[in-house]
Amino acid sequence: MPAFRSRHLCAAAAALVLTVAAPATAASAASAASDASALREVMFVGNNWDGTADVIKSSGDFAKVGRINVIPDKDARMAEINADPIKWIYFQAIRNSVGEGHDQFVDDMYSTPDGKSVVASRPSFADVVSIDLATGKINWRFPVSGYRADHMAVSPDGTRVAVSASTANTVHVLDINTGKQLGSFATGDKPHENIFSKDGKYIWNMAIGDVNTSLDDPGWDWTKGDRHITVVDATTFKQVKIIDMRSRLDAFGLKDFSDAVRPAVFSPDESKLYFQVSFFNGFLEYDVASDKITRMKTLPKNPATSEDRTTWVNDSRHHGISMNPSGTKLCVAGTMDDYATVVDRSTLQEGPLVTASKPYWATVSGDGKDCIISESGADQVTAIDFATGQKVTSVAVGDHPQRVRLGHVQADWTGPSGS
Repeated sequence: MPAFRSRHLCAAAAALVLTVAAPATAASAASAASDASALREVMFVGNNWDGTADVIKSSGDFAKVGRINVIPDKDARMAEINADPIKWIYFQAIRNSVGEGHDQFVDDMYSTPDGKSVVASRPSFADVVSIDLATGKINWRFPVSGYRADHMAVSPDGTRVAVSASTANTVHVLDINTGKQLGSFATGDKPHENIFSKDGKYIWNMAIGDVNTSLDDPGWDWTKGDRHITVVDATTFKQVKIIDMRSRLDAFGLKDFSDAVRPAVFSPDESKLYFQVSFFNGFLEYDVASDKITRMKTLPKNPATSEDRTTWVNDSRHHGISMNPSGTKLCVAGTMDDYATVVDRSTLQEGPLVTASKPYWATVSGDGKDCIISESGADQVTAIDFATGQKVTSVAVGDHPQRVRLGHVQADWTGPSGS
């Protein structure tokens, strides 16, 4: 074949490919844009004691959008528990210890990227379930190791969810769409909070030890178990680093402090970790590169709060911390002191103390303007303006709200059919 003819045919073929491919690319882009526009950003509020999740607007007036029953299979689960003496003992233990006399039916939850399902951890049922948001039915169920499921975290791309199996000292990582286990890793005693790094390469797990005993005096702190941060590769689940805050606290002059790291939040560049510890009314700043605690913030005590540590829920005086997107403000839930406050990250000066009833979590609104706390003692969520530190509004939800997470639903969703 002559060279000029070969070039002509190649050019014609290329032109044909471009002619066909261009509309396909445009169609794909249009489809992606359509899928994105078909989703609505919301907040999921897990009502732990009644087994529901309220779905509210992610910003603005935070009005209710719908409600989900997170335990549609309650009868089947209870039949299993009642038929197994060991499961029954753990179920009752959860009710009478961490549950404060109530069953724990929903701890944490995240929606799938397509906004069609929500995945929830259920402590009393020791499992994770995916619930179809259109029908309210269960897509899949994953029983965790041991007898209790706890905090979760979702990967930045939304495809994987990590869940703490608190009585098995294990974190499971699941495919969020199928519930298939992708891997797992060992932790310290009673794994609690999980955080994915911003690039999705690492998972940080905080183990808090035994928070249900009455041995709460600093002299008995050693009885609480092995508490440390475990950092793993999020693909291989191999251990990358162990951080035991005991030596870091001691070096900072805090030998009487608990080393049980509770809720925590990274700065936007992930150079600093801000975390709460058991029994402390405040938080600490940890520099990741130098591996040292660099600052401490002690927040006001409520004079009405008993100083008897055994009266504080699960060893937590303050439980809940978040940061605004720009990294200039922190928001702290002063759980046992019945307030929340916004703290300037640079000066560590707190703003107004916003009265709240046993606030149990703190997160950030969809537009980044407000801190959202769950008031577990008042069955409501409250928005606090990061800029002013003042309360914006409160919205009534179900019994004992705890975790609050941003997510998505279909744009026209108002609740499962038949609900």
